[in-house]
Amino acid sequence: MCTGYPPASIVLTCTDPIIHSLTPEGPLSRFAFIKAVLGPIMRLMFRTRVEGAENIPGTGPVILAGNHLTFIDSMILPLVCDRQVCFIGKDEYVTGKSFKGRLMAWFFTGVGMVPVDRDGANGGVAALMTGRRILEDGNIFGIYPEGTRSPDGRLYRGRTGIARLTLMTGAPVVPFAMIGTDKLQPGGSGMPRPGRVTVRFGEPMEFSRYDGMGRDRYVLRAVTDSVMAEVMRLSGQEYVDMYATKAKAA
Repeated sequence: MCTGYPPASIVLTCTDPIIHSLTPEGPLSRFAFIKAVLGPIMRLMFRTRVEGAENIPGTGPVILAGNHLTFIDSMILPLVCDRQVCFIGKDEYVTGKSFKGRLMAWFFTGVGMVPVDRDGANGGVAALMTGRRILEDGNIFGIYPEGTRSPDGRLYRGRTGIARLTLMTGAPVVPFAMIGTDKLQPGGSGMPRPGRVTVRFGEPMEFSRYDGMGRDRYVLRAVTDSVMAEVMRLSGQEYVDMYATKAKAA
């Protein structure tokens, strides 16, 4: 189960009582309630097809690493997994005061999001340490190695945080691909349109052969590239060997 996690540093924000502690999994939990109510709606609206879900281990720490096409990726992924997926999200997703903002906060913290101010000076460290604690507690941690949504539907170079996490914790990496979400919500904003979405999970990847080499930047890049190659295979996307943030800034 995904329980509340204390701040990794001053940039990990938990400013509202609703997000101070993530509700544990269970028959009456908020996570179970969200899945029971929104799961059928998602399947009806997006005709969601899930492939390879059996590749996600039933117990123990697991890293889910995949592509990121649009905003609704983070809404669909938790609803197609039997186990609760903890993941890092922008703190702005849980700080809105409007009805829509509070509804987003209720949903995202209910399914397992831990809010982090990633724009802070130590945002990357906070996210990494939070992911490490989640995995060391035996939970699933979801991550988009690209670091941001793809600007054009292609798959971009992964950042090495994914490699650091698997080498620090020994957790296997299960690659996944979101397919079709960008067609339903172009640009990542506005109400998604009905359509078909496929979520495809690959076989677990383990990197124990690199034990003790977590500080070697060549090893970190090799592990990250191996994961991204599998994500590319699952998604069928064209690969671009540059960071998505650089592409967006160009």
